[in-house]
Amino acid sequence: MTHEPTWKHRAAAALSGTGVHASRPVHANQTAPALVVEAVRRHEGRFSADGAFMVQTGVHTGRSVQDKFVVDEPSVTNEIWWGKVNQSMPVERFNALKGRVQAYLQGQELFIQDLYAGADPAHRVRVRMVTTQAWNALFARNIFIRPKASELKDFEPDYVILHAPLFQTDPAVDGVRSTTTIALSFEQKLLIIAGSEYAGEVKKSIFTVMNWLLPPKGVMPMHCSANIGKDGDVALFFGLSGTGKTTLSSDPERKLIGDDEHGWGDTGTFNVEGGCYAKVINLSREAEPEIWAASHRFGAVLENVIGDDEGNLDLADASLTENTRSCYPVEFIPNVDLSGRGGQPKNVFMLTCDAFGVLPPISRLTPAQAMYHFLSGYTAQVAGTEKGLGAEPKAAFSTCFAHPFLPRPPEVYGRMFADLIARHDATCWLVNTGWSGGQYGVGKRMSIRHTRALLRGALDGSLAQMEFHKEPYFGLSIPAHVPGIPDEVLDPRLAWADKAAYDRMAAQLVERFEANFASFEAGVDDDVKAVAIRKAA
Repeated sequence: MTHEPTWKHRAAAALSGTGVHASRPVHANQTAPALVVEAVRRHEGRFSADGAFMVQTGVHTGRSVQDKFVVDEPSVTNEIWWGKVNQSMPVERFNALKGRVQAYLQGQELFIQDLYAGADPAHRVRVRMVTTQAWNALFARNIFIRPKASELKDFEPDYVILHAPLFQTDPAVDGVRSTTTIALSFEQKLLIIAGSEYAGEVKKSIFTVMNWLLPPKGVMPMHCSANIGKDGDVALFFGLSGTGKTTLSSDPERKLIGDDEHGWGDTGTFNVEGGCYAKVINLSREAEPEIWAASHRFGAVLENVIGDDEGNLDLADASLTENTRSCYPVEFIPNVDLSGRGGQPKNVFMLTCDAFGVLPPISRLTPAQAMYHFLSGYTAQVAGTEKGLGAEPKAAFSTCFAHPFLPRPPEVYGRMFADLIARHDATCWLVNTGWSGGQYGVGKRMSIRHTRALLRGALDGSLAQMEFHKEPYFGLSIPAHVPGIPDEVLDPRLAWADKAAYDRMAAQLVERFEANFASFEAGVDDDVKAVAIRKAA
């Protein structure tokens, strides 16, 4: 009587629920050192001088937003926000693609990681990722929450990721747009990521899942970072890539809860992830010491970061992309709350990177203004974060600061935001981390020293005691004087040498806000309509 080899039994257990059957070695839940060894053996990258693992992601150095699909299934079709973000994929097409990807994976050496999304056990999702690259397995292990060894014994996934970065989809066969496809089935609880080595696709695919699962449970999923003060006061930092969420939430005077994705409900806030994914172009050791140190040690994964032959990093080199990244476990940050949980937020900051250079560095918002700016989600997309952007930042509006990751209509998240702000009396602020004294290419990037000082004033309550006045274009309340901050920094018009040029640029941005408001005006209450930014009558 023949017996199956022991490794096949182990492989079958590791691949349970994936539809993949192993024909080659399977590496399940390896530790970071073991994954680095495998990545080196497979020539997937190289070491930096400090021991971080450096990889290049080829043609894809950002997310392929035009290649994302949601399967149109009977149980979800009426609740999906269909459109350019959530493109419809027929069930038959998805099943055929799934079969092709499963067959491909069956012939590969595989790396499996069983992980959690959600620091709150009541809202936790168990994720099983199957990938062909050791470094991508290390990325997943860094970015998500690692279960205890005892929890892995009976681990059964809620969602499965089939990650085939070198498998190219065929538009003629698969009915997709290109050789890259990200497809998500909520009924089958399955994600397919094919044709892209960029690891951000893995991270944001699970965030999309959380944006689907949490609202029916009364929990608001948020594209934000969070930290907590000595007195237990929680602060949230909303913003898209490049606006400063990771940088500003890493504060030596406050403990980091998490740097990018959170949930907020009746029991407080919790981190969705267990790691950080920091943008490191022009990273400064002096201005951002925690992130700098975390990116210069063994276990960190550096995407598209340039180094010399000896691995000495050049963090100013954007020859591959502006979107250079460092991924590391949250415990690499010294001042961190390892529980990943906090109470109800006291302050909510909405970060924008204003390429026009006309918004003030900080403004205090009324509840109606907070709702308006949350639904507007104005920022500047930075080149490299998404495929197809040009060399300069592009002004854009991303509803709820999370447009690409929202499977449900924006008003679902907007209503939850307004309710939570009102119930817990959180103070809301709009913070510009973009340009001052001129538009992009003319003015200068906002001083991080000034931004941190203003944030600390908001957090300790001293800023609220200052005199505020309303600027004329956007109706924003800005502090007139703050010790240590030049008045011309606080009032953006004063920072422009050519005041008429400021007026023209501000008027142009007002027009953009007004045009964008038309896309959601019908779904908001009168108090929000009353504070909407519009051209002067």
